[in-house]
Amino acid sequence: MLLPTLYSFRRCPYAMRARLGILLSGQKVSLKEIILKHKPEPMLAASPKGTVPVLILQDGTVIEESLEIMCWALTNNDPQNLLLSHNPQQQEFAQALIHTNDHSFKPWLDKYKYADRYPEHSEQYYRQQGEQYIAQLESILSKQPQLMGHQASIADYAIFPFIRQFASVDKIWFAHSDYLNVQRWLKAHVESDDFSAIMKKYPTWLESGDSFEFGLMSN
Repeated sequence: MLLPTLYSFRRCPYAMRARLGILLSGQKVSLKEIILKHKPEPMLAASPKGTVPVLILQDGTVIEESLEIMCWALTNNDPQNLLLSHNPQQQEFAQALIHTNDHSFKPWLDKYKYADRYPEHSEQYYRQQGEQYIAQLESILSKQPQLMGHQASIADYAIFPFIRQFASVDKIWFAHSDYLNVQRWLKAHVESDDFSAIMKKYPTWLESGDSFEFGLMSN
């Protein structure tokens, strides 16, 4: 059976997000692991922007945005109701959190992670800007185990790969910070079987010429 093709890079949080959506939906794709310094021509032909993830469906449709890949997968099958169907208010709040992550937090995260490339301010300054979002999540998670309540949703899976990256910049600082609920929430997701499954290492497609079946076919 011909499967959709997913171009991915293991450590990219956007690609992690896409892989999580596919795994949790019970879909299966043909995964092609790439190296960002050597982007394959078929990927660039399908998506000239040259970033991962890129999903190419069997009919040739190209989905270039990680959140759209999550939504495509979960719209096809959502056994855990990660899309929060029948609850428009929660859907709106989840999308607002994800939007803030992608458009406000992520630029500060990049500057914090690569502070030497942005000498206008210190690493501490960039971290403090990112902390505004971390503090928002801390407030939410002080009242409930997941961002939307007791059960994980698309918001948790779309956001935690980026918080993981923030925490990794200075692990000692983060471990001793006051964000105890964010730490708990992040630890649970990073240590989950789902995260272990999406972080499995595959040979790169350019080196091996191989693609690999990824995901789970739903019953």
